[in-house]
Amino acid sequence: MTSKEIRDLSNDEITAKVRATREELLQLRLRKQTGQVEKTDKLRTLRKDIARLLTIQNEKKRKASVAA
Repeated sequence: MTSKEIRDLSNDEITAKVRATREELLQLRLRKQTGQVEKTDKLRTLRKDIARLLTIQNEKKRKASVAA
């Protein structure tokens, strides 16, 4: 997911996306431990997506608090 796509989402949608991505990451980690994952680079991608989501969410919160 790109930063531009994330910025178009509402705060609630970002929160839901973070939750879903974390769940997917957990499932992928469990499958990796049992040797069922072929594309291990997906783990890194999910971690970066979560960081990107949280960064933009924090930016929006700070912008809203400054405006208030």
